[in-house]
Amino acid sequence: MEAVPFIGINRHRLGVDGVGVTTLAAFHGCPLHCQYCLNHRCLEAPDGLPRYTPQQLYDLVGVDNLYFIATGGGVCFGGGEPLQHVDFLTEFKTLCGKSWNLTAESSLQVSREAVRQAALVVGDFIVDIKESDPDTYRAYTGGDASVAWDNLAYLLETVGPRHITVRVPLIPDYNDEAATARTADRLTAMGITRIDRFTYRIK
Repeated sequence: MEAVPFIGINRHRLGVDGVGVTTLAAFHGCPLHCQYCLNHRCLEAPDGLPRYTPQQLYDLVGVDNLYFIATGGGVCFGGGEPLQHVDFLTEFKTLCGKSWNLTAESSLQVSREAVRQAALVVGDFIVDIKESDPDTYRAYTGGDASVAWDNLAYLLETVGPRHITVRVPLIPDYNDEAATARTADRLTAMGITRIDRFTYRIK
């Protein structure tokens, strides 16, 4: 497999990217164009970014193997959109096996096949669902909300609620507390039990 660009590797994270001690590996590239993108480098030209094959990344982050094993942690793939690189995730999983837990932070704005393949190798998902109102979703992200929600329903059936955390942001100038409450209610009704509501802090 060819090396792919990453916008950053961040070690020794605790309590923010899944279980135990994790290393965040953020892919370059995203299907959305959010107005308040927190990782704008993922949409810029990849020239100059470090590139890794699954083997190279495994060798790099393996320095924290003992932390991962002792705490039940592992690697959290973010970005950008990690499920655009599901073949990379699959090959990486063959290298680390069951010793490390893999987490993926995703908007689920990918094909159903990508979600299906990811569910085979990723232990936990952190889903950034953004919004339940399709017009607000499109205005903020440029994407189709139904893709994310349909994929979330499929993922829920496939891996179960224990392995999914859904983030619901209050986005200044785009939604409000009432809107986030409606989104959270919809998530609860479909069986999501782990919901993280928060407010974007715009600089």
